[in-house]
Amino acid sequence: MGDRPTRLTGRLWVLQRDGALISDIDTDMIYHNAHLAVTDVSKMGQFAFGNLKGFEDFAAKAAPGDMVLAGDNFGSGSSRQHAVDCFKALGVQAVLARSFGAIYKRNGINSALPLVELPGLPEGAFDHLSEVTVDLGTGLVEGARGPFQGRPLSGVARDIYMSGGLFEYARGE
Repeated sequence: MGDRPTRLTGRLWVLQRDGALISDIDTDMIYHNAHLAVTDVSKMGQFAFGNLKGFEDFAAKAAPGDMVLAGDNFGSGSSRQHAVDCFKALGVQAVLARSFGAIYKRNGINSALPLVELPGLPEGAFDHLSEVTVDLGTGLVEGARGPFQGRPLSGVARDIYMSGGLFEYARGE
């Protein structure tokens, strides 16, 4: 297994509109289908959230180590791997949401992108661009307004993350 951090600290992009977390952000909003011909993962980051109203400049302003927070059903829609890889290209270290689309969640796990579920997270729990710390082992997310309990990574998801991805996990690395 690789030596990857299980406690992450970084700046949090709170995806909200009118004071409420945005829910049902689908894979086309995360990574527009107009850019599917891009196959070099390192070039995918520039298109992240290019189709999400109010966050079109995310890719230009995001920095390695940042994290993203959204409402329910993040990543719903297609099985578009680009919607995971664009975050990895930018160095986004985790995505937090109340819940994730099933296919997106599987793609994130397989790609070693930590996805932390925060069911029942109240509105206004985190300030936009504030610093947070996420413990992947316990699911605890700490910020200026106090800790919030999320779901820890499952055993297999944690093992895949620690290995650096599904292929590395399968090779026993």
